[in-house]
Amino acid sequence: MSVIDLHAHSTASDGTDSPAGLVRAAGAAGLDVVAITDHDTTGGWADAAAALPPGLALVRGAEFSCLSPTGRTGEPRCSVHLLGYLFDPEHAAIVAEQERLRAERVQRLETMIGRMAADGYPVDVETVFAHLPEGGSAGRPHLARALVAAGVVGSVDEAFAELLHNDSPYYVPRADTRVETAVEMIVAAGGVAVFAHPLARTRGVVVEPSVLVDLIGWGLGGIEVDHPNHASVDRELLRGIVAEHGLLATGSSDYHGTNKTTPLAQETTDPEVYAALTERATGVPVLHG
Repeated sequence: MSVIDLHAHSTASDGTDSPAGLVRAAGAAGLDVVAITDHDTTGGWADAAAALPPGLALVRGAEFSCLSPTGRTGEPRCSVHLLGYLFDPEHAAIVAEQERLRAERVQRLETMIGRMAADGYPVDVETVFAHLPEGGSAGRPHLARALVAAGVVGSVDEAFAELLHNDSPYYVPRADTRVETAVEMIVAAGGVAVFAHPLARTRGVVVEPSVLVDLIGWGLGGIEVDHPNHASVDRELLRGIVAEHGLLATGSSDYHGTNKTTPLAQETTDPEVYAALTERATGVPVLHG
């Protein structure tokens, strides 16, 4: 049976493998299909496509940073991620929103760096952004790696736990896309929208199942059910929603290279689901090595 991993990151955002290195790693790991889904950018697509090894299929996508209702009265919107697959990267709304998000990410990280430097931490803008490629998407992992390199902390995980968590005095929130808008935008660009790891409770606030159902009306096509941060009971809950509403149930590793310990293909997508997803998409085709 085909091995299909539909969620992986490169150095175009917060992964540690270059886009070319990502597809080579996927081929070496025995995958048949891998998706490149960097945060708020398609900047890694071309390099990944150029390095695609024989026998590997590449699904081009992105992970959109969004704000969603929680489904609980009186609570503010929470941060969520939306996977967009095989959309047209030249669609006007996609281009404009990804440019806005990338610029906002840079400004946000510069503010965090300034706050930390003012408190005596040995970080500066030039060092943190030194390895971010043109068109790449900046994030806290870049600052975390700079703190590791400076000897302030021993690991990226320690940097987040001690200094970069959401309640840290150095934290700056993002002005992300409303999730309803992002779903509509992906679909309008010929892509398929899949809600990423919606019940990853170890990451913070999660949405109620009713939010997922409501998003179907905006064009949501699937839910990432099998994810390393999903408990078994939550996977079953999500499978029930998928079955009841005719959604696609994807599975994926959310691979980040050495930034996280999860290997490629720790979680995978059923070939029938993959076939249905690619059949729905009209933006760009799957590429084959």
